Amino acid sequence: MAIREVVIDDTCVTIHECDNLGDPITGRAITGSWLWDSALCLSEWISEAVANNQVRISGATVLELGAGTGLPGLFAATSGASHVILTDVGSLVPNLCANVGANGLEDLVQVMELKWGEDASMLGQVDVLLLSDLFYDPEEMPVLAKTMHSVWAEGTRGYAASEVRDGVDECLKVLQQEGFESHEVTLMTRPLNRDSVETALFAVYVISRLSYTGLDSEN
Repeated sequence: MAIREVVIDDTCVTIHECDNLGDPITGRAITGSWLWDSALCLSEWISEAVANNQVRISGATVLELGAGTGLPGLFAATSGASHVILTDVGSLVPNLCANVGANGLEDLVQVMELKWGEDASMLGQVDVLLLSDLFYDPEEMPVLAKTMHSVWAEGTRGYAASEVRDGVDECLKVLQQEGFESHEVTLMTRPLNRDSVETALFAVYVISRLSYTGLDSEN
């Protein structure tokens, strides 16, 4: 297990990574067990947007889907959120709990197992939804959208980050068909977290729910 200290402005967040965590069925590495660049990009953008009064985190209920190591949600907790919920598949829950404990955020941050497509309404409606590096498979977008709808309220704000690569545009198109619109707010080129010699292009998006779905009146 690797331990990383991530500094964003004046805030330090401790992140545990599990490099050898694998799916017991497929034997493949579980990619959410280490820190991805999109999580860094989203956290850094939120920090800047909060400082510029473009994003409000203070007092908000924040939900991160596909949290992985949980950096954006943990950063939100250190930025004044009243309650943060980190969710991912069951195999990642223990490491998420370890990261919550490593930062002394047990009173603010809740960790739950949640698979996309499941009804998350038991969590209640949230103020802020965070998504980092989730736009990789268009076929997964309908189930992701289903979970998003179950926690979305009239005033919910969504923020997402992704490496700009093949498949992202198609994911966003499917997400729009499922009732969510994305607006690109920034592009940034940065060295890769695991290989500082290589660089990649990343985008941050604001996500909103389309009113024509009729779901605002249902939630």
